[in-house]
Amino acid sequence: MAEDLNITASTDKTEQYTTLVPQIEALLYGEPDLVANLANISAALKEQFKWFWVGFYLVKDNELVLGPFQGPVACTRIALGKGVCGTAWQQAQTIIVPDVDAFPGHIACSSLSRSEIVVPVFHNGEVVAVLDVDSELLDQFNETDALYLEQIVKLVKF
Repeated sequence: MAEDLNITASTDKTEQYTTLVPQIEALLYGEPDLVANLANISAALKEQFKWFWVGFYLVKDNELVLGPFQGPVACTRIALGKGVCGTAWQQAQTIIVPDVDAFPGHIACSSLSRSEIVVPVFHNGEVVAVLDVDSELLDQFNETDALYLEQIVKLVKF
């Protein structure tokens, strides 16, 4: 088990992800506990990228319920189709929001969040969770983030 992350100082996102993904794989290797794995993924992403908020919402009883995360306190429950998380869950696709104030129905868990990416997590073809990442900067996320975050959530075993 890895105890420390090798944080790269590079500003190139691809290089940051290609350094981080194998380390996340090592963190998850042999660990069957879902909560532990989601917590370590959240921590690793937060450490590498210094994003404002990184965490998971789990589908429970037809709503998203807050799971392991790194950052300030967050919204606890989100309905299907509500906000960026609920919309990504409903559409079963990654959503990149350059400016959360321009997203219809955005749920402002924190007024400091300016941009967001939400990546659905699948098990047997169904969305069972979403990875939610918020930044204090506008237009923080792009297709590179989507590509690698989608790879990372595929490592999670439900």
